Amino acid sequence: MTPSLLQIGRLAPELEAELAATFPVHLLAKEADVPAFLERHGSTFTGAVTSARVGMDAKLIDALPNLKVVSSFGVGYELLDVDALKRRGIVASNTPDVLNDCVADVAFGLVIDVARGMSAADRFVRRGDWPKGAFALQTQVARKRLGILGLGRIGQAIARRSSGFEMDVRYHSRSPVQDVPWQHEPSLIALAEWCDFLVVAVAGGPPTRHLVSADVLAALGPKGFLINIARGTVVDEAALVAALTDKRLGGAGLDVFEFEPRVPQALMTLDNVVLLPHIASGTFETRKAMGDLVISNLKQYFADGQLQTPIA
Repeated sequence: MTPSLLQIGRLAPELEAELAATFPVHLLAKEADVPAFLERHGSTFTGAVTSARVGMDAKLIDALPNLKVVSSFGVGYELLDVDALKRRGIVASNTPDVLNDCVADVAFGLVIDVARGMSAADRFVRRGDWPKGAFALQTQVARKRLGILGLGRIGQAIARRSSGFEMDVRYHSRSPVQDVPWQHEPSLIALAEWCDFLVVAVAGGPPTRHLVSADVLAALGPKGFLINIARGTVVDEAALVAALTDKRLGGAGLDVFEFEPRVPQALMTLDNVVLLPHIASGTFETRKAMGDLVISNLKQYFADGQLQTPIA
């Protein structure tokens, strides 16, 4: 099969350059009239490259009648219409595992930051408030209770990091994970009632939309902290804003939001909230490894029809 790739959305310049040096590739974003371009040239593309933030919908997939493979940059694929791909027999890959450590690092960084008020303390010093009085006491992290929503690869990496802080760990998932030392909690509400920190590490998409509801936040309570490094849609953002504003939740560390890049204005002035611009996998090393995996999947598919990291 002759490779001919359609690139959906922009990628890192280094990855775009390597793709162009490896395959014939066309950037869809260059086209002023996308429907007209696809009508004329859609049949020429056998592969597509996209990302977790862009995905591909059924309409675009249907406009590529000879599409055989999609390689996506990122772990999540809720914006990729997998059902439409399966109906056509098109295979797809993502880039799991290579970002586990960096995402887990940020998750635990948010735990420490929001509990100890580190970002707030930095602002306190920069405002010149220190000479006026001491910074307020904060919350200890060591030996606290850590709840994890979703114990996949990233969730397990977060749990392992907690051992250095002698934390008690429990997790919630649809079914218990085999061969792990942490206790499974069948009820998310019960997990939230039990833990001091609830870390969201579950996949996004319709099945998990607003899984962290107003009731879950109420169970976490005024001394509990929510950490989200997964997808903004997993949390009922309106309920979260209300709980934080009314001081019914102790604090939150957020790397993702429901309507990115829009962040609720009400969160901007709260010192018990740490806000990050979706940077959990944003290191040179991880992004390079993700880009390499995008290309490796394509090379392998066009060589032998297989994928290194197929989406189930």
